[in-house]
Amino acid sequence: MSGHDTASAPVEIFKNASEATHHLADWLLKLTLEKTDGPFSLALSGGSTPQPLYSLMASEPYVSRFPWARMQFFIGDDRFLPHDHQDSNYGMLQRLLFSRAPIPADNIHPIPATGTAEEAAKSYEALLKRFYGADQFEKDRPLFDFNLLGLGDDGHTASLFPGQPVLNEKTAWVSSCVPPVAPYTRVTLTYPAIHASRHLVLFVEGAGKKEAVKKVMSKDPSCPASAITGMDDVRWILDEPATPDCVK
Repeated sequence: MSGHDTASAPVEIFKNASEATHHLADWLLKLTLEKTDGPFSLALSGGSTPQPLYSLMASEPYVSRFPWARMQFFIGDDRFLPHDHQDSNYGMLQRLLFSRAPIPADNIHPIPATGTAEEAAKSYEALLKRFYGADQFEKDRPLFDFNLLGLGDDGHTASLFPGQPVLNEKTAWVSSCVPPVAPYTRVTLTYPAIHASRHLVLFVEGAGKKEAVKKVMSKDPSCPASAITGMDDVRWILDEPATPDCVK
């Protein structure tokens, strides 16, 4: 039985980041091939941890096996920057995955980078609602088949940072936010949109994250990731250095 929040979620532990990345690629391929009715929707994260995964997906044997034409790609959060900026999550995905795999251009949905961050959030929410086919989430009908999240050492995930007003958002699917120390305004999925995921993965590596993982698993309220929930399957994928002693 899969957990539906970060405290009860099962934990998969791998010797190192490379083994964890290959496992995740294999599992994601299996999920995409198993779903043959309609599109397979993914929300992908930024940061350094998933970058080897994206490169792996765009290389053999994976690149010729993923059903790219049925996959719809969304961005879980991004800095409000031009898409070709070196700190853009979309730009990173474009370099490592989107430009290297045969993905139809219409299947890639970046967060807008024009206007204001508030306008970009509203535009992206409208796009998600069109894709979902409704303005309100329906019970047991996910928005995302697969949602990949990371974890900051301060316990943030996506661009849900400690102490920020976005943590109190109950209705909007997408919101702009200004992290307390980061230099850029962000646009991020909110808790309600993240919850609307069939498979939700917290993918974390490195000894520097061990304490944050421990806090989130114990539902420390100072860590925004502690409040993450999913519609069905929530799980951790960790390498050994990121794994707290309490779960080894």
